[in-house]
Amino acid sequence: MKILTLLGSSRKAGNTEQLVKEITAGLKSSTIHLEDHHIKPIVDMRHTEQGFSHIEDDYEELLKQFLSHDIIIFATPIYWFGMSGQMKVFIDRWSQYLRDSRYNMKEELSKKTAYVVAAGGTNPKITALPLVQQFNYIFEFVHMNFEDYIIGNAVKPGEIELDGPSLTKAKVWNRKFAQLQAK
Repeated sequence: MKILTLLGSSRKAGNTEQLVKEITAGLKSSTIHLEDHHIKPIVDMRHTEQGFSHIEDDYEELLKQFLSHDIIIFATPIYWFGMSGQMKVFIDRWSQYLRDSRYNMKEELSKKTAYVVAAGGTNPKITALPLVQQFNYIFEFVHMNFEDYIIGNAVKPGEIELDGPSLTKAKVWNRKFAQLQAK
């Protein structure tokens, strides 16, 4: 059971990343820090005769790594009540690869189990629910199993350590993933 965290934060060692570290502590897992890679935004060519053309950036390499994992943790800070721009661009590019004959993208995504981790302020347990719903719709569209989510209440660096319920749930996920990897 291969676990990958897709980290959409623009701040290193921020609250979202700290929460993910609690989840993955002691587990064999990988992390893609989207901020560390050059990913161009999509130019929508779905309805043109020529379709999408190849884009020179890091995306395809990241996509291959992404697709080689079974469990994907989509981890994003809550920016303006939604996912980070880095995360949105990564997901937007699926439109291109859903039409790329080299990939059977929808079938590959249907084999993945998704978890969402989001952290932010301004009453996030309520205001981040539309973000969770957005992820749910995305996962439904590609037939990806959406297992669970954690919404952390933290803004300033380190504040996640004060969010007991989120840390407790992170430990529950950690035990669950440890059991899955032990099989």
